[in-house]
Amino acid sequence: MTFAGCFSDHPGLDACLGFAPAKINLTLHVTGQRVDGYHLLDSLVVFADVGDQVTAGVGDALTLAVAGPQGAGLPVGDNNLVLAAARLLAPGRGATLQLEKNLPVASGIGGGSSDAAAAVRVLCDLWHQPLPEPQSLVALGADVPVCLSAQTVRMSGIGEVLTQVPILPEFFMVLANPGVPVSTAAIFRTLPQKANPAMPQSLPVLPNAVALAEWLAQMRNDLEQPARALAPAVTATLSALAAQPGCLFARMSGSGATCFGIFATAPVARAAAIALQKSEPQWWVAPAGVFAGF
Repeated sequence: MTFAGCFSDHPGLDACLGFAPAKINLTLHVTGQRVDGYHLLDSLVVFADVGDQVTAGVGDALTLAVAGPQGAGLPVGDNNLVLAAARLLAPGRGATLQLEKNLPVASGIGGGSSDAAAAVRVLCDLWHQPLPEPQSLVALGADVPVCLSAQTVRMSGIGEVLTQVPILPEFFMVLANPGVPVSTAAIFRTLPQKANPAMPQSLPVLPNAVALAEWLAQMRNDLEQPARALAPAVTATLSALAAQPGCLFARMSGSGATCFGIFATAPVARAAAIALQKSEPQWWVAPAGVFAGF
């Protein structure tokens, strides 16, 4: 998969291509709620090497076309985050934007936020301007700043506080989404406790994938149990992942319904993804490594 770059068919006509990787919450601790309603989080985030593609080309007006296996029904109006990112970056400036949607929509893996961040990167390339400060993108959504660099990080506050973490050991994932919509607002409404403990102040140095899985099992996604109550398909997805040979740990990402399994090697993860897709042909399933960031 091409992650980024600009190309030219002939002098003066440029287009830039950007990768929008899936954001995976390995942990997600809900630690409180602000008076304005935003929830406070503490999350260990990685990005997968599967995702969407955003292309930007020269244009007098700002336009967006959507394609890809998950693009059906995705709105392309003013509420689309790709267009919102372009307007925030340079109000009134034109470009032709194309979004290849490979990730399920509203599925707990930050697809819309990652698309917006990718749009910012490709438009800055196209327009020959520097990237904005990540915090200036919070207006697009709390997840957009972390998606700009797409690096493994600890995300806290409402998502805008980004802290470096020790390098994680090599591991691989299988991502699975059963195609069942899960309402983030409904999950937060049913969350029994919103002031929960954060992760330890210092995260450990973990030697291998097994140690990572054991540590993750001691941490939480506080949204998983409410999601399982609202959407039993989440439980079925977690059970199916955990049952795959070589799966060291399974958890839901974000507010769901996408779940992930942790594997020690790429071949074992690929075999598990093939087997899971065969048994659940209606699900979206993808093997993935960890994306190194921009």
